[in-house]
Amino acid sequence: MNDSGSGGGKLTPPRGYTADDVERRRQWLSQRTGASVPPFQVDDPEQLQGLCENQVGYVGIPLSVAGPLRIHGQHARGEFYVPLCTLEGTLALSMTRGLLATYMSGGVHVRHIKQELSRCPIFRFEDHADAARFVAWISEQTPAIRKAAESTTRHGRLLRVESHPIHNRVILDCVYHTAEAAGQNMVTLATEAACQFIMQAFPCERPIHYLIESNFSADKNPAYRSLLNGRGHHVIASCRIRGSVLKRLLRVNAAELAACFTDLHIGSQLGGVLGLNLHLANTLAAIYLATGQDVACVAENAVGLCHGEQDGDDFVGSLSLPSLTVGTVGGATRLHQQRANLELLGCTGPDSAMKLAEIICGAAFGLELSLAGAIVSHEFADAHAMFGRK
Repeated sequence: MNDSGSGGGKLTPPRGYTADDVERRRQWLSQRTGASVPPFQVDDPEQLQGLCENQVGYVGIPLSVAGPLRIHGQHARGEFYVPLCTLEGTLALSMTRGLLATYMSGGVHVRHIKQELSRCPIFRFEDHADAARFVAWISEQTPAIRKAAESTTRHGRLLRVESHPIHNRVILDCVYHTAEAAGQNMVTLATEAACQFIMQAFPCERPIHYLIESNFSADKNPAYRSLLNGRGHHVIASCRIRGSVLKRLLRVNAAELAACFTDLHIGSQLGGVLGLNLHLANTLAAIYLATGQDVACVAENAVGLCHGEQDGDDFVGSLSLPSLTVGTVGGATRLHQQRANLELLGCTGPDSAMKLAEIICGAAFGLELSLAGAIVSHEFADAHAMFGRK
């Protein structure tokens, strides 16, 4: 039995979430800084427990809409209007233009590939032989580890545990299905319970130490691992854009657009860009803010691959998003406006997280398409001069 690195003391229950707490904090900040902090409140402050500490108010972000998005997915089918929180002029108009091009060409086809979220603890041993024994033991004890992990959640499932030995250490890749939740907290709590079981059950005379996360999961980091294996929802969108639509809406032809993607890929490779896309982060950040997602996940989620080629007069484009860490329950999805935006998309209930992921992929494809068209037609700078300034 081992208890090294098995956790610290108990935390005190959180306080400071009432309206009076916020008001006292706001007045204190005004007195200390001399700045005016406006008393602006949208949600009951007590609803923010688990989302925000030291709250003094709200910062308003404009909410816009893009669409219609016509989508043929496994979970998202029909027409959708996509809510966006953004401070970047041209974004909503550009996405709408791209979505209109796909709409007039029959819509975007989207397929949900899988949903897997990992947490990767690392165990450190004093002897290499103990590390080798540990790898074999983990393989034998997977059912017991699964039982310990799933004791912390009603909806999460531990799919597998993969061992990666390095020096006198072993990284465990604990891979979960998180149902309708984005699942970052879910997999952390589940993996902590699994690690506690491992520390108690693995027979070893020498001390063992562990960290709940080794950063091998690439949580909130852009990484090749996320690009290759995916983390969260893996979704692929594709659409054949008719030549007549390209000419009318984007003012380009299929050959010009295909050549553009070749040039963009060359520039991306020379620049060391991870993934091949123009600005997926724009779509993700705007939809994440509007629907209550963890915006920091944009760092790892924006490693998608966009591709396109000519087929006669038409342009056939596709977008692969292997890492979308999104959900429709938990976190800020309970806030009033974010919940209303999820309802606008029909993303509530069973399989709604997969539906949201498909909608995000379709919307992102539209924005990528529109920007590529603006670059080819030399309208990129003019559009920002017209719509990106006051």
